[in-house]
This record gives sequence, structure tokens and C-alpha cells, in this order.
Amino acid sequence: MFPIRDHNPSGRTPFVTYALIVANVGIFLSYWPLMQSDQEIMRFYFDYALIPALVSEGQGFSGFLTSMFLHGGWMHLIGNMLFLFIFGDNMEDEMGHMGFTLFYLAAGLGAGFIHYISAPGSPVPTVGASGAIAGVMGGYLLLFPKAKVDILIIIVIIFRIFPIPAWIMLGLWFAMQIFGGFGTAADEGGVAYWAHVGGFVIGLALTIPLWLRLGGPQFWTRTEGHPPHPEAKYQLSRSRVPSVRRK
Repeated sequence: MFPIRDHNPSGRTPFVTYALIVANVGIFLSYWPLMQSDQEIMRFYFDYALIPALVSEGQGFSGFLTSMFLHGGWMHLIGNMLFLFIFGDNMEDEMGHMGFTLFYLAAGLGAGFIHYISAPGSPVPTVGASGAIAGVMGGYLLLFPKAKVDILIIIVIIFRIFPIPAWIMLGLWFAMQIFGGFGTAADEGGVAYWAHVGGFVIGLALTIPLWLRLGGPQFWTRTEGHPPHPEAKYQLSRSRVPSVRRK
């Protein structure tokens, strides 16, 4: 189950969101050949990933920033960029280009710091934009809790798309991160759950001033939690596979 789009069109071109996607893809392509060698990619990660043990020794502080633009594989990259593409444009629309840039970086840096606190002695390199993107999702939840999000559910060979309110999809995702954080040792390899949790909470907190300027609870009352503009409509294409009706 994963989101494929929302019904919340933005009112301006999300140049920063597009630039972030291009930057992440371009940087990944620049070092992707190194992934053919474990030694070379580990040497690269040692220089640019976030390694909590190094930070504890007073080194590698630049990794808090550079790790936000690195990924561990194609699926890691594609998944993160999909979430950024779906939710980033609306946050940029509300915050403005510069405001969204600062917000994204602050959420990513904060998520990295939360990850460091959760495992200060871990020698495992941490990479990915998911902490910053979790911040975008947290802010989106505060501003557009009832925006429709289309999710694709795959059950064996059955593919179905369902529109659900953003608060359900994002709330479920957040709960899964907390569950994963308590169920997985932070100093082991895998998913940096606490970075996701931290980024989400930080992003939500950083969006509160904007939410208050928009009216706070009255903003929700006026829009009933939906985007303050007409939602996009999508028509699912009909299958061209012939069928025989039963009598």
C-alpha cells in the first residue's frame, strides 16, 4: 500500500520541490557506479553519510546535511521522491519558495539529530531524504487533514486504487514508524525509524505558525479540513480486457 497522488492541486509551480527531486536524482546517479563495489561505496558514505559514532567523536558534522541528498538504492530513491512529489508542492504553495526551502532543510537536519540521539554510538552510515520528507508530511497533515490521497493497494495480483483522507494515510504511516522504532534497535542497519518520527513531529511543529496565520482552528472550520480550493478530479480508465457477463 502506497500513495500515488493527492487531489490537492497547487496554485503555483513548485520550483523548489522539482529542484530537490532533480538534485536527489542527479546526486544518486553521480555515485551510483560506486555501488558496484562495497569498499568504494562505504568509503563514499564515510565521507558524506551521517555516521553517529563519528559525530560523537567530534567529526562528520557535515553528514547531517549531505546525507539528506544520498540514497541507498533505486527503490529508496524512487519511494522518497514519490512522497516528496505528492506532498511537497502543496507545502511549497502555502509557504512560498524560500520558506519551503528553509522548512525542508530544518526538518531534515532535525530528523538527523533525532536519529543521532537515538543511537549516538552507531557506526552504521545513515542516508536518505526521508527525514526531511517526513517533515513535509507532518506539515501537510496539519494543513490538509482531509485532502484526498489515492493509495494503490496490491494484494497478490489484484491492483486497486482507493481515495482516503490524508489524516488516515499519514496517521497510519506515522504509527508504523513509531512501532518500527520501538521494535528495531536504532544502532542496527535498516530503516531510521526515529529519524522519520522526529522529522514528522518537527515538520508539524514548524507548520504551526503558518496554520495560526491562516486562522488556526477557524481555518479547519472554514474548509472542514479539506484544501481551501476545489479538489482535483481523476477518472480511472476503464479496462479494455473483454469480459463475459454471467446471466
